[in-house]
Amino acid sequence: MNADRLAHPAEEVAPKLLGSVLTCRTPEGTVSIAITETEAYSGAADPASHAYRGRTPRNAVMFGPAGHLYVYRSHGLHWCANVVTGTEGIASAVLIRAGRVIEGEDLARERRGEKVESPRLARGPGNFCQALGITAEHNGADLLTGTSVTLSEGEPAPAALIRIGPRVGVSKAHDWQHRFYLAGDPTVSAYRLSPRAKSAGA
Repeated sequence: MNADRLAHPAEEVAPKLLGSVLTCRTPEGTVSIAITETEAYSGAADPASHAYRGRTPRNAVMFGPAGHLYVYRSHGLHWCANVVTGTEGIASAVLIRAGRVIEGEDLARERRGEKVESPRLARGPGNFCQALGITAEHNGADLLTGTSVTLSEGEPAPAALIRIGPRVGVSKAHDWQHRFYLAGDPTVSAYRLSPRAKSAGA
């Protein structure tokens, strides 16, 4: 993956990450997942972003440099992985929401559950991280020159299949068209409006 490709605002990078491959190497083995769904999050201008109120110890990785992994705990239950983008000093990251396991499916299924069907192994940001084996220890990992977690080009997603829609499950700026996914792909998660989200104009 070329660093220049990530040196742009999250909403520009997010659709370009579709088809890219995130790989995680652990003592248990290696799992690689081709990305099929992403969401863009900015900084001070994005009410749904962790960086909306500025830099904190938790979100510091979001402020760059681009090409690093920002990992956080969602609702105290699941790890979520984000690719940091943009210019250093300005928060910008792309949440990886779903993907298709292309290497290490047996290990991914061992982590997710023996009865989980292949399209569901990495469907949803928490499941994506669980299948890969990503945890807090990977926060800040260099995806471009590191060894434990890496991001590679993969097979480019056909432009005709890329769809855009509102972000899933957020209560603020829920109608922003910052979700990107591959139409008809069974690994893509279902859209869900947060019950806490206000209706447009409310």
